[in-house]
Amino acid sequence: MNKTKKTTKDKILEALKIDVSLTVNDLTERLKITHMAVRKHLSTLEKDQLIQAKEVKQPMGRPLQVFSLSPEGERLFPKNYEGISVEFLQDIQDLHGKESIDLLFKKREQRLTSEYKARVGQKPQSERIYELARIQNEKGYMTDVNQLDEQTFELVEHNCPILAIAKEFKTACHCETAMFKQVVGTENVDRVSCKTEGNDHCKFRFSLKDALPHSG
Repeated sequence: MNKTKKTTKDKILEALKIDVSLTVNDLTERLKITHMAVRKHLSTLEKDQLIQAKEVKQPMGRPLQVFSLSPEGERLFPKNYEGISVEFLQDIQDLHGKESIDLLFKKREQRLTSEYKARVGQKPQSERIYELARIQNEKGYMTDVNQLDEQTFELVEHNCPILAIAKEFKTACHCETAMFKQVVGTENVDRVSCKTEGNDHCKFRFSLKDALPHSG
């Protein structure tokens, strides 16, 4: 939401962020535009799932339609969870040494490996890669899979929800790669590009020639 010139839609979203919920009349007065213009923008924002509407009963007359930000709309506003997490990890490292950070990420790797293995089950390896991508998508990684040949697949992550942490603590990337190996069941997983190194995407190449035993 840090645009130099704010659009009417930006102003509506900001107003809803500040006041939590507003009616069409409230927004008309706030923005000094017509009811029709407000309704048009609200309709677009609702279609984009950035706002939500609910009806509030009145003592007299028809219920009043009140608008508020949806969870998607809330995500447009800055959050500094990553910054706080990085500071906490730096504090832990200062207090207990680098080994404590490695242990934390190893613990996370084990937890995710267990969670992902339960999801992929006993599927063929190629299907495990697609299921892995679906799980990563649910976690905000915006993942695609490309099949390069019969036994080679490429998994591309367009977003990294923990980028600030991974830039500071590269062990996060190593643990992710190790987790992928265990979940898919192959030692041949190469991270061919990484956002922490300035690449546009995190890209992994899976070769299914040498399989690892996959236990559920």
